[in-house]
Amino acid sequence: MKNVQKGFTLIELMIVVAIIGILAAVAIPAYSNYTKKAKFTEVSQATQAMKSAVEACQVDMGDLLQCTNGSNGVPVDIGLAAAPGTTTVAATKALAAAVSVTPTVVGLGKYVSSVGVYPHTSTTTSIVAHAVGTAAAAVQGMNGESYMLAGTYDPNTGFSWTVDTSSTCLAANICK
Repeated sequence: MKNVQKGFTLIELMIVVAIIGILAAVAIPAYSNYTKKAKFTEVSQATQAMKSAVEACQVDMGDLLQCTNGSNGVPVDIGLAAAPGTTTVAATKALAAAVSVTPTVVGLGKYVSSVGVYPHTSTTTSIVAHAVGTAAAAVQGMNGESYMLAGTYDPNTGFSWTVDTSSTCLAANICK
């Protein structure tokens, strides 16, 4: 009489478990990074209203130094721990590196702690936004990273916005 195999051998089951383990080791970190980037999108989108207001102010006033927080149609600083009106590149970069505060303004968003505009010259400005930096947020992958846009106005070509290299979100690989 012939003995017919019924079921899987131990080796076959171990191979399947090993394959699942390898897939999980690759998929879990990729998924975690994907969710961090998705959450940080809220921070980068928080700068859009400020960008539009600064561009409109430049058209109206002709000088970015007139386009400060809370003046000439530019919204006030939202949730910033530093005093408004900082106008130097060094101060803006220091602000971008600072640990952000817990949001206290309704409508700021779940992952956004602050947004502010900092003009440098009549043709250059910065917009700085921070992610939340609380212990609960760190569990969700948000550690108070900064997102700093450098804006330059050219009368011939208009505005160009770039992510400043001092943005801490670049090192965390959660923004472009």
